Amino acid sequence: MKKILVVEDDPNILEVTRAFLIAEGYEVFASENGMEAFGVFESQTFDLIIMDIMMPKMDGYTLCELIRIKSSTPILMLTALGEEDSELKGFELGADDYIQKPFSYKVLLKRVEALIRRSSTESPDNIPILELAEITLNTESFQVTSHGQSVELTRKEFDILRLLMKNPGRVFTREMLLEQAWDYEYIVDTKIINTHIKNLRKKLATDKIQTVRGAGYKMDY
Repeated sequence: MKKILVVEDDPNILEVTRAFLIAEGYEVFASENGMEAFGVFESQTFDLIIMDIMMPKMDGYTLCELIRIKSSTPILMLTALGEEDSELKGFELGADDYIQKPFSYKVLLKRVEALIRRSSTESPDNIPILELAEITLNTESFQVTSHGQSVELTRKEFDILRLLMKNPGRVFTREMLLEQAWDYEYIVDTKIINTHIKNLRKKLATDKIQTVRGAGYKMDY
């Protein structure tokens, strides 16, 4: 049974979300604020964390940042905030997905299923180790090194990097990268890819991920 931590300060939304996910076969832990949630996170291993942003004691941004220091557990941000800057900030801090309130529980379920499936599915690659210049990616252990140093990536960042490294020199449009990294049918702003690419370049300290003006991105040889 997959374990999900739901962090939400609205007791009604928290209880309905919890009951819905339990009915779908998940084991669900619930917290009403970020500080309590971080304590629960440190005492358990989860397959997914769903968190609100505006919460007492510790907001979702801070909680996401603290979790990312220790874990690559998929994070789905659930919030009433609709501004693009707020969404991009969540991705910059390591969130894997973002859904705005009010939301459809059917859509939420599809997001949950996709994130858990992508996180738990072992790579089908025949070649477990990908190497390109200073970057090494292990498709089995999900470990990445750059310039000899271990690099912590979110699952979305890892999936994008793996695709680019498997196809050096090939140009991928933002839509193609979205299709590879988000395996559910839902409209996602392509600017999300810009943020993930920016994060990859910074974390890897590399210029090998090239922007092809008017087209997309490619991994340089």
